[in-house]
Amino acid sequence: MRNPFVAAALALPLAMGTLALAPLPAEAAAHTVVIQGHKFLPARLSVAKGDTITFVNKDSAPHTATATDGAFDTGRLSRGKSARVKVSAAGTHAYICRIHPSMKGTVTAR
Repeated sequence: MRNPFVAAALALPLAMGTLALAPLPAEAAAHTVVIQGHKFLPARLSVAKGDTITFVNKDSAPHTATATDGAFDTGRLSRGKSARVKVSAAGTHAYICRIHPSMKGTVTAR
């Protein structure tokens, strides 16, 4: 059964051309980078601005994921620990492990 009040409430703005539907905001995506074998896996990641990345340390040694431009830093992650960062700036963000600087990765945010 139709409700005449709802029908009338929707019909008037439609008849006047004033009912506009706003697009829904895009949901941020979640990504994971595993730290294993003294490597970031994957070492290169493409994300959208506003997405989150979870860094998971599966090595026995502690590691960090620290953007060289200051965009993000997980802090020290012991084995089995993880940290989530939000990519809030578009561009290419190189990152390293501050403890093992030979470990490198890149996040490209569009």
